[in-house]
Parts: sequence; structure tokens; C-alpha cells
Amino acid sequence: MELAPDSMKTPRGDHFYLRLLATAASFLLFGICGLGLRVVVFPLLACLPGDAVARRKRARRTISRLFWLFIRFMQRSGVLTFEVVGAERLGQPGQMIIANHPSLIDVVFLIGLVRDANCVVKKSLWDHPCTHGPVRSAQYISNDGSLDMLDSAVAALQGGQTLIIFPEGTRTTPGQAPEFHRGAAAIALRGARMITPVTIRVAPTTLTKAEPWYRIPARRVHFSLHVGADIYPADFGAQGPAPKASRLLNDHLHHYFLKELALDERTEH
Repeated sequence: MELAPDSMKTPRGDHFYLRLLATAASFLLFGICGLGLRVVVFPLLACLPGDAVARRKRARRTISRLFWLFIRFMQRSGVLTFEVVGAERLGQPGQMIIANHPSLIDVVFLIGLVRDANCVVKKSLWDHPCTHGPVRSAQYISNDGSLDMLDSAVAALQGGQTLIIFPEGTRTTPGQAPEFHRGAAAIALRGARMITPVTIRVAPTTLTKAEPWYRIPARRVHFSLHVGADIYPADFGAQGPAPKASRLLNDHLHHYFLKELALDERTEH
């Protein structure tokens, strides 16, 4: 039997229409800020003294602070609540942060938490008018599936940057377990000092794959981000040739997230 959507199972409460207006305001604000960054802020930042690395750091820190202000705006306007456990362990040199991807704003949370992080982002963001300027100024890595993308990610980690990546490559389909591609494991084996997993859970689900922004749930959304213990790629690289090591590491990461998400479900019920 097909389950009814959350909005059908639960009466619309928790200030539903106020949350809908606040959600609309949040997306409008995000778009305006994106254009403002491209047209005004980053051209001004580019005029400040410093080399390419200094300009990149300024761009990333600016985006991080604005993303965190955006999250706080959504919190204070009643769109969502959130908790983050273990955030102090994020942002280490050569650290690959990997996370499951249940919602559109997962990347906003993670970049907001790490002031100078690199990130593998969707290729479409490089051409979008609201995000074109910020992602290029911050020198984020375009997820175009090419070997150049893999090499750029490895080089970033080897250069001491923190890299955020979603091994699924796209948002998780609601009701299905996450499926990880081996690209993240291959990058980690070649360049990462450590992998730090972040389990993201959203209840009730919102902003999922192919879901419009205005289809908000019947109650306020709660985001929970839990930072797990570091995983060391070198432990897997010693277990055989690169293809085997990549498969073993990818399987380990996949099972880790399946276990953590199942534990969250048992705790919730």
C-alpha cells in the first residue's frame, strides 16, 4: 500500500502559512544575495590586496558566513530547527568531509559550518545567474564527472584544504537508502589525510529530489547533523591495488551511513 504524503497524514499546523511565507522569503533572499555577491561584493573583494590564495579564502569565508546567517534566518523565521553535534572537529587540513544528501540545503549547512572549505558542487551552479559568481570566486570544484574534477579534488586535499563532498552525487530519493559512487573513495585514497563522516537527518523530509520549495511539510522541519569519528584512507590503501582499496573503502562508508541512519530511525521511534 502506498503511504500518504506527510501533509495528508497530519493536519496543517505549526503556523503552516506563516512558514510557507517564511520559506518563500528565504528563497527570495538567497537569490538576491547570490546576485549581490556576484555584482557587488566579489568585485569589491577582488580589489583588496593579496594573492590568489588570499582572494579565494576571502570568498569562501564570505560565503560561509552568509550561508550561516541564512540558516539562522530560516531558524528564527520558523522554517526549521537544527542541532549540530561535533562541529568543532570539522575544518582540519587535508580533511574530506562526506555526508548523505537528504535535502537541498545540506551543502548550505556544511559550508556554513566550515569557514574555509572547498566543495564539489553541481555543474549547473556554474551557469546559474545567482551562483555563477560565488562558486567561481571561491574556486569550488565542478562535479562534471571528468578526470580533471578528480585531479582537482585530490590536489585540493594534498594542498591542505578541507573538501566537502556528497558521495551520492545527488539528493537521496525519499524512502530509499543512499547509494554511494566510488569517486569519493578514489579521491580520498589519493589525497585525504582523513575522512570525517557527517550524518544528516531531516524530519519530516523537505526540499528532496524533484520537490518544489513551496511543498512544505505539515510541521516545522528539524535538521540533525552528527559528526562521526575520523576514518583513515591509508588503512584501506594498504589492503591491495587501488580498485580493490576503493571498493573496500566505498563499501565501508556506505555501510557506515546505512547503520547510522538506521540507528537514528530506531531512536526516533
